[in-house]
Amino acid sequence: MGAILEHMALRVKDLDWYIRFFEEVFDMPVRSQMGSAPHRKVWLLAGIQLNEDPDFEGPEGRSDHLGIMPEDYEATIAKAYQWNVTEMEAGKNWIRLPDGMCIEIVQGKPEEIHNMLQAKPWI
Repeated sequence: MGAILEHMALRVKDLDWYIRFFEEVFDMPVRSQMGSAPHRKVWLLAGIQLNEDPDFEGPEGRSDHLGIMPEDYEATIAKAYQWNVTEMEAGKNWIRLPDGMCIEIVQGKPEEIHNMLQAKPWI
């Protein structure tokens, strides 16, 4: 028997920036939202929940890193670097966002990723 990560909740200071970043770089639009500023919560496709916390100042208490497997590995990396991210020591597929969050962009089989995305288990 297997399992999938249903969602991971992350505290972020600038919720609107994160929504735009995940939509444009990873094609993960908002699937659900609740609350109002400055304490909104949004759920993106693929299991990420962003919790708005305007007083949040650092990476402690947030997470170590997110591993995201896109359909188009190289194009996603290229798009990410248009967002003022920095490359980490581990390589170009490890990026640090301006406020310190780390993301590992993982290469997978595009056809398998496509099939998983088409299954839409969140609906």
